[in-house]
Amino acid sequence: MTIATILSSKGNEVATVRAGTPVKDAVGLLAEKRIGAVPVLDEGGICGIFSERDLVRCVSDHGPDALDWPVDRVMSSPAVTVEPGTPILAALSTMTQRRMRHLPVVESGEIRGIVSIGDLVKHRIERIEAEADALRTYIQTA
Repeated sequence: MTIATILSSKGNEVATVRAGTPVKDAVGLLAEKRIGAVPVLDEGGICGIFSERDLVRCVSDHGPDALDWPVDRVMSSPAVTVEPGTPILAALSTMTQRRMRHLPVVESGEIRGIVSIGDLVKHRIERIEAEADALRTYIQTA
């Protein structure tokens, strides 16, 4: 199974912000959309990702004045991305090793979606439960 499988059920809508957007505006978008991260775009595509962790770190280190800074000053960069054809287990491995919770999905330089650790874990649990049910049915009918 690939990331495209998750996007086919989740959808490919992605909230983004432009480089230069004030941090407080990016925070407002996170709150409005009830999401944990947004890709940051510049003329060349995704230049980083701004997450709740970035917000906490910059406010902790620099105080509330950081809310007026441009988001590209505090974002995580470069953004780690995956392609739609990336296997789900490979994406889970990347997220675990890099201690990240959001992966933008990019194809030919264009954002195709974003997946969270929750999306991937949910898919894996559903898949494992379906396999267990199939095995139970096989055993009961054998």
